[in-house]
Amino acid sequence: MAIPSRYRGTIDDHCHGKMVITIEATDGECLVIYPLNEYEEIQRKVEALPSYSAISKRLKGLFIGHATDVELDSSGRILVPPTLRSYVALEKKVVLVGQGKKFELWDEDAWNAMRESWLNQEPSEEEIPEEIKGLSL
Repeated sequence: MAIPSRYRGTIDDHCHGKMVITIEATDGECLVIYPLNEYEEIQRKVEALPSYSAISKRLKGLFIGHATDVELDSSGRILVPPTLRSYVALEKKVVLVGQGKKFELWDEDAWNAMRESWLNQEPSEEEIPEEIKGLSL
């Protein structure tokens, strides 16, 4: 999978092309790709979570247990392991979504369905966290 050229220089500067790809642990419908140093910071926090919590176990099993080191090749591509491709049913058409310090990698059909779901969802006032209420986009 090719990383868009506009991000390659930043990735090379930030982590020398070394990245980690794993399962997005909150809903498991996509993969996430982090610069190695960003992933390591999050991994430390996840490892510190209590081991007796079912949610912590899920997070550790998916997020850490499936983490795979990848590196940008000279053409700006990364190799997505077959097990991860299979887990989120990545077919020929994929969508790479920038998320600040990470990318999400979706099967195109799954991304379109999720996006439509988000666009058609009307959150109740109680569901909106205070941090978002004060955010001006």
